[in-house]
Amino acid sequence: MFLFRFIGYLFGLGVVVVLGAAGATWLAYEHYAADLPDLAALKRYEPPVMSRVHAADGSLVAEYATERRLFLPSQAIPALLKEAFISAEDKNFYQHVGLDPEGLARAVYSLAADRLSGGSRKAQGASTITQQVAKNFFLTNEVSIERKMKEAVLAIRIEQAYSKDQILELYLNQIYLGFSAYGVAAASLLYFDKSVHELTIAECAYLAALPKAPSNYHPIRNRERAIGRRNDIIDLMARNGYITAADAEKAKKEPLVVTQRPTGPHIFAADYFAEEVRRELIERYGEKGLYQGGLSVRTSLDPRLQLIARKTLNKGLMEYDTTIAGWRGPVAKLDLAGDWGPKLAEVKALGDVPEWRLAVVLSVSEQEAQIGLQPGRDAVGAISLNRERGVVTLEYAKWANKWAEGAKRSAIGRGLAGIVQAGDVVYVEKLAGPANSTAHGNPDRQIYRLRQVPEVGGAMVVMDPHTGRVLAVSGGFSFAASEFNRATQAWRQPGSSFKPFVYSAALDNGYTPSSVVLDGPIEIQPGPGQPIWRPENYSQKFYGPSTLRIGIEQSRNTMTVRLAKDMGMPLVVEYAKRFGIYDDLAPYLPMSLGAGETTVLRLTAAYATIANGGRKVKASFIDRIQDRYGHTVFRHDQRICDTCDANSWANQEEPKLVDDREQVLDPMTAYQITYIMEGVIQRGTATALADLKRPIAGKTGTTNDEKDAWFVGFTPDLVVGTYIGYDTPKPMGYGTSGGHTAAPIVKDFFAEALKDTPAVPFRVPAGIKLIAINRKSGMRAGPGDPDTIMEAYKPGTGPADTYSIIGYDQTEFGKARKVTPEQEKGLEPGGLY
Repeated sequence: MFLFRFIGYLFGLGVVVVLGAAGATWLAYEHYAADLPDLAALKRYEPPVMSRVHAADGSLVAEYATERRLFLPSQAIPALLKEAFISAEDKNFYQHVGLDPEGLARAVYSLAADRLSGGSRKAQGASTITQQVAKNFFLTNEVSIERKMKEAVLAIRIEQAYSKDQILELYLNQIYLGFSAYGVAAASLLYFDKSVHELTIAECAYLAALPKAPSNYHPIRNRERAIGRRNDIIDLMARNGYITAADAEKAKKEPLVVTQRPTGPHIFAADYFAEEVRRELIERYGEKGLYQGGLSVRTSLDPRLQLIARKTLNKGLMEYDTTIAGWRGPVAKLDLAGDWGPKLAEVKALGDVPEWRLAVVLSVSEQEAQIGLQPGRDAVGAISLNRERGVVTLEYAKWANKWAEGAKRSAIGRGLAGIVQAGDVVYVEKLAGPANSTAHGNPDRQIYRLRQVPEVGGAMVVMDPHTGRVLAVSGGFSFAASEFNRATQAWRQPGSSFKPFVYSAALDNGYTPSSVVLDGPIEIQPGPGQPIWRPENYSQKFYGPSTLRIGIEQSRNTMTVRLAKDMGMPLVVEYAKRFGIYDDLAPYLPMSLGAGETTVLRLTAAYATIANGGRKVKASFIDRIQDRYGHTVFRHDQRICDTCDANSWANQEEPKLVDDREQVLDPMTAYQITYIMEGVIQRGTATALADLKRPIAGKTGTTNDEKDAWFVGFTPDLVVGTYIGYDTPKPMGYGTSGGHTAAPIVKDFFAEALKDTPAVPFRVPAGIKLIAINRKSGMRAGPGDPDTIMEAYKPGTGPADTYSIIGYDQTEFGKARKVTPEQEKGLEPGGLY
């Protein structure tokens, strides 16, 4: 009887204790749940996602992020990767309700056993994946009982509100995995340069090792620890039945090979292009929109043309720098005492000019200099112990015998000894192919060419004339040396490369290509108290009455001024604005010679408008922008196509695009000025391009004192604009004109870019008539006339029946000094104002 009473007493006590514990638990739950956040935030979850920029062919150009994350829905994450994280973090994930009693008991037992044995090991984590989601989204990393209690309450709530797959999706996209990577998609790219679907068992296991402490398992600094933890997770995957024992053993034998993805521009030479796109995106969406908005941007960049643009522009800048500017001396000076490698490694080199390397001169004689090359660094930044050497011979440094004006010359001696000294740090470029056969297998006898970073600047823009899509941009010699984009940010005077727009205005308003303008001295009175302006041709000679064609081909300044004066500068200003060259050009005659300032991008787009038959072209770097959900939020091509969305083909007519862009120039005028500018290549100031033997039109430009040299040229389907000049304008030297300096750069570009394409003639608008005229007089040509040329005329126009001269004044005409045709052939190109 006593026994039954005792048992009843214990039972009652137990009930009281259980009820008390339940009540206390409920009170604690209510206490900690009172101020917990609303779980609806998870449904609105929009994490910061990386924006990605792609080239026209789909290749990746650049990525922008504060947290490098690519969000993947659960169904897009491979099962193997999920299983690796579940094995590492929460093996009972699919069985528990947010809290894992088994895991908690295991952690408590492990901690107690460690303390009883006198250990001080850190407590083993017992948080489930759900608890980690609760902490990462709603709580801090504070170590306290209150935080753990809130975490537990939230975990239970999350499990009640969301499916396991939804919880795992949140976890795998939110976690930090080192190297600025958030989520498994970004980590897969940054560690292995792979998508998640390409990961091996070993790579999945390594990523699953990182959430606890990415720095503890750094693949290089803590390699052995990282491999050990990876292999532990592989064993867990096998134990949990996700992989076979044989697969596990094979995976554990794999080396830990990390191929880090670059975080800068992913396409070589695209730095200026990528930066221009970045600035435009920030202007449209703000920094948060770009760095956290998950934009997908398809640009107009053509990677092949971008490489050609970079190569040809840099070649032109180096040719000017070595033949005209001269040697400016070493990059730095080093003390050669001891090991020169670490000292040289500290000198910053240009990362985007891989053809060059920094080197220190170890010794120098008249004929050659012994050099030591800058040592590389390993993945953790340690300097290589290998010391490479080479030789710079006098043959490949002769250009440096000419010292730049104002250079601090310290080398003394003859030959190379008069150029460099021991301890000088210089750039060198290894000679390719047979040029290094003299080394006879001795790596220390490899021959290098002396190089220096050009001080002169320049830019190139390549554009599709039909759409305005910018296919390539080079804003200078090196983005690493200067991020200033001279193609879009440098405002320069275009000189004579502006003249085609003056002549276009004339042809659009009653003049013809054979209209004759006086090329003779002219005096302009700017206003009271101002000195008289007397424009001259580049040759400082005058050639008498000449046709508009000759005025463009030979870049005649006084002809252009007279033509602008005859039309009226307000008309020139209007056309300049229509073409988008200037926003508000002052209506003064010197502006007709390109005295206003514009950019290479603007001027190239204006030439593209001519090439596009006079229909306005707007330059664009971006084709399309999509938001994080794939919705198109911007598209450059605004042409309308009402029949492009047919569901099937039923023998209907092909869709037609409605092009409603502004017609800024009559299509016939556009062809006339194009046909005239073909003559610039064939007979005028840009004959450097004539031997390409394909239809090309264009115009050179040279400003006062040769401070800028321009050339813009185009084929029916490609427009290229370039200029060379110092960032702080100063004379480049007599003879460095557009025809001699800028045109050869564009020639090199066209030669490589178009080498595998057929020559396409310019399209002739319906109604244009070609009539034989005398090139010099502009009158109809007679039989056997040696100066005959076919000229393009609009309907109702043709060569004049009587000879008349625009701008004729008996006083001025008497001052004109004519030259013979033989003298005319040797003239320098025009373009000064």
